[in-house]
Amino acid sequence: MHGLVVVAVEQAVAGPLCTARMVDAGARVIKVERASGDFAREYDRAAAGDSSYFAWTNHGKESIVLDIKSSEDAALLHHLIDHADVFVQNLAPGALARQGFASSELRARNDALVTCDISGYGESDAVADKKAYDLLIQAESGLVGISGGPNELGRIGISIVDIGTGMTAYTAVLEALLARRMTGRGSGVSVSLFDVAAEWMTVPYAQHVHGEGGPSRVGLRHPSIAPYGAYETSDGALTLVAVQNEREWHRLCADVLERPDLASDPRYASNNDRVANRDELETELTRAIANLDANDFRSRLSTASIAHGMVSSLDDLAHHPALSIRHITSSEAHRIELPAHPIRHTGARPVSGSTVPRLGEHTAAIREEFGP
Repeated sequence: MHGLVVVAVEQAVAGPLCTARMVDAGARVIKVERASGDFAREYDRAAAGDSSYFAWTNHGKESIVLDIKSSEDAALLHHLIDHADVFVQNLAPGALARQGFASSELRARNDALVTCDISGYGESDAVADKKAYDLLIQAESGLVGISGGPNELGRIGISIVDIGTGMTAYTAVLEALLARRMTGRGSGVSVSLFDVAAEWMTVPYAQHVHGEGGPSRVGLRHPSIAPYGAYETSDGALTLVAVQNEREWHRLCADVLERPDLASDPRYASNNDRVANRDELETELTRAIANLDANDFRSRLSTASIAHGMVSSLDDLAHHPALSIRHITSSEAHRIELPAHPIRHTGARPVSGSTVPRLGEHTAAIREEFGP
């Protein structure tokens, strides 16, 4: 994406994460903010004074403050977009169109432009104006309904729908840019939080609509595979075990638990049988595993080549041997460590750290560069 110019009228997480991936790929991203700034700037102060959300999804961008209700600033924004390759926005549905920035009109002015509109519920008139944030969509899509324990609903512990929508939007923009290489013309793409979450719900949806019923809430268990869940050892530690086939099931019983009789029990002869008799199975496994400490249990699992992992705390994550770190600079010039970009480019030079922009930090320079 080196050499591409992206203009983003964005806020919160989904839009900024989409364009953050463009920064990581080498694009120049100009972030347009109102005088009060992207409200995600105020979510917390955890990143050396910056919001952790904002630092993650906005470092490396340029920030310009515009009032698009002003004819002068509206003209400047049009001029910016006329010279851009990509335009991304995730304001309330219709908000920009009412100010003369409908995506179709922007592409009419700049026929090479790729536009990306991110919304909460898509284009259905029945819900187009409904406000949408991550947890609301987690709830309305049914994701919350199948998450948590048997007696308690549970939010996924991160803004998973915002994150997924940002990544989906990024993929859509890449597809449109590839198409532009073939045709020379840009196009419009649109993504909604609800559509992303609903598509993720395909398996439980299909089980509910076409099968014998969708999954119930099972906490740290898998609704359709057994055994697949967390078990407590004698020292109080939790270890998550994932058995994926009958060979592993037999090794778990014989080599790890020293209970080969479980493998030959007809109640547990197949995965479907184990799921159907889950309560009895879990009683047997819990009793056997409680006699082992975590180190012994995990060592046996490793020897038997059975997938497992500890249920980590945030401190465990911070010290995990698989964790890679990137360094960025806060808006007040403090060094911050964050988890690294997950894509590794073989043979590519490592991406250097970048800086979180202060609100409007680049306004004067951008006005001078793009102004009439």
